Amino acid sequence: MEIRPIESRDNEALAKVIRTALAEFGANKPGTVYFDPTTDALYELFQTPGSFYFVATHDEKVIGGCGIFPTENLPNGTCELVKLYVAKEARGTGLGKQLMEQSMSWAKANGYSHVYLESMPELKKAVSIYEKVGFAPLDHPLGNSGHDGCDIWMLKAL
Repeated sequence: MEIRPIESRDNEALAKVIRTALAEFGANKPGTVYFDPTTDALYELFQTPGSFYFVATHDEKVIGGCGIFPTENLPNGTCELVKLYVAKEARGTGLGKQLMEQSMSWAKANGYSHVYLESMPELKKAVSIYEKVGFAPLDHPLGNSGHDGCDIWMLKAL
């Protein structure tokens, strides 16, 4: 397995991993990344200053990814952990946690002090992992992610 920075050739495979995972968990609903057009152009999205996206591959096949994004209107020093998805065949291997920790390390090394994320009850396994690594629940969203289909909001100090 390899974890590397996103490349333009990853767009189609990543969009498939993300949408397939959301459909598997019944989270393919409006107001989520399932319907977000940027899901089809992640390489371009992650050219935004202050952002970074890691891609996991196995035998050259994209099996997951996770990134950091400077979401609009977040508090100063805060970034968002975004688009953490792992293909079904790679779940339960610790890959998701590894991608998340690598993303948070990048965020800290690049001057961020806090990481925010949004999720939904359908992704309860992911939410439990977020709690285990120190994310605390919030009672309202931060910033302007554009994903009003998410109703779980969490924050972690780096």
